[in-house]
Amino acid sequence: MAEPVALTALALDAAFGWPRALYRRIGHPVGLFARIIEGREVAWNRSEYSFAARRALGVLTLLLLFILAAGPGWALQHLLLASFGAWGWVAVAILAWPALAQRILFDHVRAVGERIDARDLTGAQSAVGMIVGRDTAALDEAGVARAAIESLAESFCDGVVAPLFWLILLGLPGVWAYKAVNTADSLIGHREERWRAFGWAAARADDLANWIPARLSGLLLCVAGGAGWRILWRDARKHASPNAGWPEAAMAGALGLRLAGPIAYDSVMHDKPWIGDGVSDACGDAIDRALAIYLRACLLLWLIAGGAAWLR
Repeated sequence: MAEPVALTALALDAAFGWPRALYRRIGHPVGLFARIIEGREVAWNRSEYSFAARRALGVLTLLLLFILAAGPGWALQHLLLASFGAWGWVAVAILAWPALAQRILFDHVRAVGERIDARDLTGAQSAVGMIVGRDTAALDEAGVARAAIESLAESFCDGVVAPLFWLILLGLPGVWAYKAVNTADSLIGHREERWRAFGWAAARADDLANWIPARLSGLLLCVAGGAGWRILWRDARKHASPNAGWPEAAMAGALGLRLAGPIAYDSVMHDKPWIGDGVSDACGDAIDRALAIYLRACLLLWLIAGGAAWLR
């Protein structure tokens, strides 16, 4: 896929995000994936089915999603490029734009920092609850800030680097197939008994799709932060995910903070290891510094996409 598509999609996302007016009228494209996943989960992930049957039906669900995402993506890309020639890539970029999340991620995390700066802990807990899955009601200011920074680092991969990687590599079908897989993982790719069999394929596929982007994300955050290499190599594998630890460790090292640690989900405490060895705790200022690193890392992606386009 010609790289001007990636650069244009990045520019559209940075300028507009996903406009609320569009969201109110048509929702977001990943909402269609979510409805398909939820429908198949209700119909096929039944307790009376065997573990093997539920795993097979989970694989079938993922294949269905893949076909529904990549098939129309390939057809539209082919049609647009064939119909509009050299200018078809502009339309392809517009269709790829919603798959990126630079702007919305920045806005969500900045909102958390603004609530902390205003000494509104309840508002900060509510704001961070929109972007994390952990329990937030009992978090103190440092816990809220850590949660926001961790989400920023991990979502830099899921919401920016990985979609861009697959867009450049495989074009429109690649980026939307990735978003389908990533949505499936977020909804059903869990280790709890209910989803362990049915979500197995989604979790494994997402691990594979993010393997290279996660490591690239970690490198970009270290470059953008001017530090973090030692923590990246030392702590990236401490995370339960084979991928999420890379951007999280890079951000922790660049900021000189400890991230992760014990976390509560559904009132159950999980004793997760700390990542990083900073002596100070997270705060509103740390969120501002994390956002500055994030913006510089996004700019590096712009330079990569622009440089690749120029070379072609």
